[in-house]
Amino acid sequence: MRAVVTRVGSASVTVADEVVGEIGRGLLALVGAGRDDDAARARALARKIRELRVFPTEDGARSAADLGLPVLVVSQFTLYADTRKGRRPSWADAAPGEVAEPLVDELVAELRRQGTAVATGRFGAPMRVASVNEGPMTLLLEV
Repeated sequence: MRAVVTRVGSASVTVADEVVGEIGRGLLALVGAGRDDDAARARALARKIRELRVFPTEDGARSAADLGLPVLVVSQFTLYADTRKGRRPSWADAAPGEVAEPLVDELVAELRRQGTAVATGRFGAPMRVASVNEGPMTLLLEV
């Protein structure tokens, strides 16, 4: 699984003019599942997102878990685009929706089991994602 994680002052996701998920200060995680991913990888990625020490404090960097900050999770199969040939991306490495959706759900469930407040987008829907990035601090994670 892959995620692009951004430290944000605020973030939201809108579907058909309805805000379906929003957070204040925390992390925005765009999450994609690959063909070979499984629930164990989803849980591992959730823990990695939650425990990333990317929030500066006076005594060092802290994680969303340390500070009790929320995560906005948005599914994004395009993280598995292969753009090495031509001008049209290939999506062959992305998990099909019926495989990816339960994996994204498992990642969200693991974050919540660990005590993280989680907002989400809507799987498969056309979404508008807005964020106020802090830093900026954006990382690509893969498990």
